[in-house]
Amino acid sequence: MASTRDIKRRIKSIKSTQQVTKAMKMVSAAKLRRVQGSLLALRPYANKLQSLLDHLSGGGLSHPFLSEREIKRVCFIVIAGERGLCGGFNGNVLRFAEQQLAACQSPKSLIVLGNKSYEHFRRGKWEILDMHTSLSDNPSFFQSKELARHLISLYLEGEFDQINIIYNEFRSVMTQRPAIKQILPIIQQEQTDEPSPFGDYIFEPDQKSLLEAVLPQYVEIATHRSLLESKASEHGARMTAMSSATDNALEMIDSLTLSLNRARQAAITKEITEIVGGAAAL
Repeated sequence: MASTRDIKRRIKSIKSTQQVTKAMKMVSAAKLRRVQGSLLALRPYANKLQSLLDHLSGGGLSHPFLSEREIKRVCFIVIAGERGLCGGFNGNVLRFAEQQLAACQSPKSLIVLGNKSYEHFRRGKWEILDMHTSLSDNPSFFQSKELARHLISLYLEGEFDQINIIYNEFRSVMTQRPAIKQILPIIQQEQTDEPSPFGDYIFEPDQKSLLEAVLPQYVEIATHRSLLESKASEHGARMTAMSSATDNALEMIDSLTLSLNRARQAAITKEITEIVGGAAAL
């Protein structure tokens, strides 16, 4: 049995770790509230923008962002976390990305976002075209807009014929699911016989001009939404992981406290036995 001094040292060490994990949980909870608020505010706008785009493109208008072309080269944007200590968040999305890359038969390149994504792919067999690390815990629309403009430029210049983004989709604090979204060319939703939510409107200046204005905004919003989804998932996963670590530390402290009491009782019993034995000898 370990000595009481060793047990006390372990208890002290675990209590220090518990304070760290508890603080990290509270910090992640605060960050999650900010990102989740931005995400929940963006989702309805993104959905309405998708409906508007489907309505505008339903008149047979053509645009480079909408036209499918022969797939000669594909770009994958992989978003992972900046740090660890967030359960299976990074591992799940990176394994999913490896599966998607292996399934793609065309030549491909990577744009990695997040330090963990770069560390995972830098020694791999996939070509890294660009990297962005030190991402903000609450990504701004300006960052997403710059990335979207870069992707649009690569697509229009013919560097890539398809651009996909891989990220963790935020479902709840405890549930995040790896997802892939094709952002260029834009996939239109299937037309239904239901009446359009916009009615029979007259567009000004004209339908084609509006379509040309909306399409780049759609790419920017889709990119920004993916970043927010990933960051919300990361904060939620870290919050859950640190909560579990704090609870486990409490269980270990209780178990070690019980062991400490048993060791103390054993030491006292031993001393009493020695005293009684010495008295009997005299």
